[in-house]
Amino acid sequence: MATYVAGGATLNQTPLDWAGNVRRIKQAVAKAKTASIDILCLPELCLPGYGCEDIFLAGHLYTRCLKELEALLPDSAGICFSVGLPFLYEGKRYNAQALLADGKLLGLALKHYLANDGVYYEPRWFESWPKGQLANMVLFGQNVPIGHVVFEWKAIRIAFEICEDAWRGPDRLAHHYAARGVDVLLNPSASHFRFGKENKRHHLAAEGSRLINGTYVYVNLLGNEAGRLLFDGDVVVYDKGTLLAEAEPFAWGEFNVLAAGSIAQLPELLPIEAEYEQAVSIGLYDYMRKSRSRGFCLSLSGGADSACCAVMVHRMALYLQAAYTQKQTDIEAQLAYWPDILVALKTQETTGLMPLLLACLYQGTVNSSDTTLAAAQNLALEIGCVFKAVDINPLVASYTELAADLVGKELAWASDDIALQNIQARARAPMIWLWTNLRGALLITTSNRSEGSVGYSTMDGDMAGGLAPIAGVSKDFIRKWLLFAQKHWGYASLKVTNKLAPTAELRPAEANQTDEDDLMPYALLDQIENLLVAQKLSESDALEILGKRAEYSQETLLVNIEKFTRLWARNQWKRERLAPSFHLDGYSIDPKSWCRYPILSGE
Repeated sequence: MATYVAGGATLNQTPLDWAGNVRRIKQAVAKAKTASIDILCLPELCLPGYGCEDIFLAGHLYTRCLKELEALLPDSAGICFSVGLPFLYEGKRYNAQALLADGKLLGLALKHYLANDGVYYEPRWFESWPKGQLANMVLFGQNVPIGHVVFEWKAIRIAFEICEDAWRGPDRLAHHYAARGVDVLLNPSASHFRFGKENKRHHLAAEGSRLINGTYVYVNLLGNEAGRLLFDGDVVVYDKGTLLAEAEPFAWGEFNVLAAGSIAQLPELLPIEAEYEQAVSIGLYDYMRKSRSRGFCLSLSGGADSACCAVMVHRMALYLQAAYTQKQTDIEAQLAYWPDILVALKTQETTGLMPLLLACLYQGTVNSSDTTLAAAQNLALEIGCVFKAVDINPLVASYTELAADLVGKELAWASDDIALQNIQARARAPMIWLWTNLRGALLITTSNRSEGSVGYSTMDGDMAGGLAPIAGVSKDFIRKWLLFAQKHWGYASLKVTNKLAPTAELRPAEANQTDEDDLMPYALLDQIENLLVAQKLSESDALEILGKRAEYSQETLLVNIEKFTRLWARNQWKRERLAPSFHLDGYSIDPKSWCRYPILSGE
């Protein structure tokens, strides 16, 4: 067998961005050649983008993919590389990986195991290729093999496990290829980020290399490809169980190429708080630039949720400035639509970035406190964003007076509590939307998963916005993360927010309103949510499990489990209207990706 250097390239692609996607593929291949890589793996479905959704059902997509694939053939001179694309064969659609070398198409590997759980719906678009089967067809004037092919190039035997093909334990395709004497097994993936997943991928890659007694290359997509799923840009190379190389997670830029090198040990896994920061930072940045938005606007209330969003934009700015110093060409290409920010980046100071990236508005009523105003104002000052405070009490009073005329009575807290709370939240939406439009920005909504589960939010009020970056994590996690940010990154202004009991501040001050009085302890809410929503257990099972933990009385558990179930069922209509959110944890409540539930039910 000939000697070779294997490597992988992660790409920050966008669905149907033909010019951009092809350009990044070409750049990655060119970079691989300069790095003396012989065999290069690119991510799953990287040609059209993994997140094409139901466009995968459109025939014209397959025609365009073949056209672009043929145009890539000259780039394979002197190198062997793979490209992911959807593929039609005998009227059926497949998830394929084409292998190109020396100006020719060597064939296509077709995916067997289709991801069909959690955020994945691949069987909606693709067929499963039967394990071990081969076929032949004419493409670009050549007779080429397709299916579960063992390719031979320069006496090197190459095969593919396409993402999910590797996640099936003893049934994974690596066993099939080990019996066929494969030297190099390539794993092109579109494996979404979630907390703690990196270690599992290392195990799969290491085990795959041991099974074939050869080289295993795992390659993932990078960044926020299509809106909801985030990809960490992981590239790892193992040989016979030994790690040879690993890419930096969430490396900013258009692409990142990694050749097999030599490292002594597995990298230290990041704490969950740092994983969260890296994932959401690149998620925000990619969403902003791909939507051509000029930064973000945010209703900054002084509470934990909006503070988390504001700090994340600041963390994004720090990453962006660092990326610009390292990959200036990439960042300038990504932000070409926004000259002002490129000027600010050249100063190499985030103080010039933040007024462009974030504008925050505090909209107080008679029920708002000086404490939350100061907390919001001090945080905005510390991170350097634009900050304004306005009194919307006249707006609220005007609405309530008109409503009193409609119903023929004065509104009172004793009889009209929810209506009087909600009108305050809804009165805030028009102004922040107006400011967002005037800036050409993207409005962030501060929904979190815990409150989304039970509908503790106001439709057309605090749910207003185009992106919900924290809707994938719990309230308890957000509060812990803010403590981490205060301690490890030195955000002194968070001291006040971190001491406050979460509150909507919508009732009069003498009511001493808190979120947990309105709902239940957040720690308990999250445990119930995990058991009933994530694990899909029954109420009686949840009661039994929580009862054994002895944290709460049986009566408290029974009341709150029933309350959660009732609120969960009644508020699906709100979750259907959640702004797009990032998938970060092992589960989410987003009905567009992870958790579908009837709007009307008997609960």
